[in-house]
Amino acid sequence: MRIRIVDAFTDRPFSGNPAGVLILDSDSFPDDGWLQRVAAEVNLSETAFAHPLPPGGEADWALRWLTPTTEVDMCGHATLATAHVLHRTGAATGTIRFAARCGILSATADPDGTVTLDFPTSSLTPVPAPDGLAAALGAKLVAVHDTAAHIGDLVVELADEATVRGLTPDLAAIAALSGRGVVVTAVADHPEGDYQFVSRGFFPAAGIDEDPVTGSAHTALAPYWAARFGRDELTGFQGGARTGLVRVRLRGDRTLLTGHAVTVIDGELHA
Repeated sequence: MRIRIVDAFTDRPFSGNPAGVLILDSDSFPDDGWLQRVAAEVNLSETAFAHPLPPGGEADWALRWLTPTTEVDMCGHATLATAHVLHRTGAATGTIRFAARCGILSATADPDGTVTLDFPTSSLTPVPAPDGLAAALGAKLVAVHDTAAHIGDLVVELADEATVRGLTPDLAAIAALSGRGVVVTAVADHPEGDYQFVSRGFFPAAGIDEDPVTGSAHTALAPYWAARFGRDELTGFQGGARTGLVRVRLRGDRTLLTGHAVTVIDGELHA
């Protein structure tokens, strides 16, 4: 069985967010235990598994995402990686429709070589900061919001870009204080430049200390920063050691996420 490692939300290898991708020939998924063992072996933030669906339905492919320790409801970068593999191998063309736990998603190949994902927009609810969150992050909090069920993150605005980039959070404390994880964000130092806001994502409760570029989190960051900037199209910069760019376009209850992807490993799974 072919397995690929694809760097998503980047146009160069060894950047962005790497995802495992397995395109299955069967018309159903293998048992959950096997999927989880493969994801643990790949040991990236997510591994995507997809199999074709019968023609004529509301989706073309079934899609699931697993971290090394659990299955997640929504994942942007591994969806981008899967669409990239399907397009590059000729297994799909044009717009691909995926059936996933969070509903029907689509991925469209753009003329400039990027892929645009169509995801549900996440709601944002202002909430009091949980006790210990500021100490766990080691930073003063500007605002805290909870997100919709498919994500389950806390979105935390911090003072500035330098604060976001310089964080060294207490990950054990973060795991105890949030659902899926904590996404920290701030306005960019130079919002008139290539990106308008920055973020980092910490998901230790899901087996991911830091996710380099979290597409799903941008379904919450898009409405958050769109309201602040008064415009519906923005670009976000995410990452610590690895970084990437996500172009977001807010379309009401849907958010479009656009980025590049690069295959870095194409091999055989013997299991």
